[in-house]
Amino acid sequence: MARKIFVNLPVQSLERSVAFFTALGFSFNAHFTDETATCMIVADDIFVMLLTHDKFKQFTPKQLCDTKVATEVLVCLSAESRGEVDALVAKAVQAGGSIYKEPMDYGFMYGHSFQDLDGHQWELMFMEPNAVPGNA
Repeated sequence: MARKIFVNLPVQSLERSVAFFTALGFSFNAHFTDETATCMIVADDIFVMLLTHDKFKQFTPKQLCDTKVATEVLVCLSAESRGEVDALVAKAVQAGGSIYKEPMDYGFMYGHSFQDLDGHQWELMFMEPNAVPGNA
């Protein structure tokens, strides 16, 4: 059985966050959605649980991170091309997110980044297939 990953992120407004990520092309699993949480589908085995602050606090005794002054996590997603990287960042900015770092071009690898409405940092990365060991 393939292992699945569920990244849990606190959000101030679940409705605004769903609208933001819908604008980026993501969909949601209605079976795991209510007024306090939703399950964003990233890939067959990758999901992001967007949780209201109150819901998120049920899972940890620690204080929530203030993403205006600190980084709690870097979420990095692969992309099919450099164009897809730039297109997704552009969609994020158009939907209300912001760029927090300039693009990184290493020749064989290209990345760019955005912050969502809650300040969570998302990295998008494309790597030339021939640069991956074993793919040459």
